[in-house]
Amino acid sequence: MRELNQIRDAVVSALHAAGLCTLASYPDQRAKRYAGPVAAVAVDTAESRTVGFCNYLGEVSDPKTGRVRERYGKQLDAVISVEVRGERAADCEAGCETAAEVLLGGLPSGIRPGELSWEALSWERGTESFLRRGRLQCRAYFLAQTEDESAMFLDFILKGAVTT
Repeated sequence: MRELNQIRDAVVSALHAAGLCTLASYPDQRAKRYAGPVAAVAVDTAESRTVGFCNYLGEVSDPKTGRVRERYGKQLDAVISVEVRGERAADCEAGCETAAEVLLGGLPSGIRPGELSWEALSWERGTESFLRRGRLQCRAYFLAQTEDESAMFLDFILKGAVTT
């Protein structure tokens, strides 16, 4: 599902921009390559909600061309998991502090944070590092609109995310 990847990638980018080494998944074989804390991000669960009437939000006018386009929306209630690892407990805790700040106040406007919870710090034998798992309940909003005058519409894009 493209929307799940957009949520995960937006969180990865936000954590990376805050200075935390962040991956979409944590590779065991590279565990010892990171001197500081490293976070692995995934979308654990997601549930789609209907927005508007069958996702129809109405019409918008393009300010440049004056053309009217139909706009559609999609809403997902999701749980984002973040695993922070570090060689030292202090590194892991510092990574968790950075992650918490970003997750609660530094995500794109299309991701509205809810409850953030963290498990206790533990030692992970397989990676020989300290580990702390967190889960953020959130709501993500996506927008799509018709292309020109055809009935075809573009992909749903996470609201507030920078696209290239």
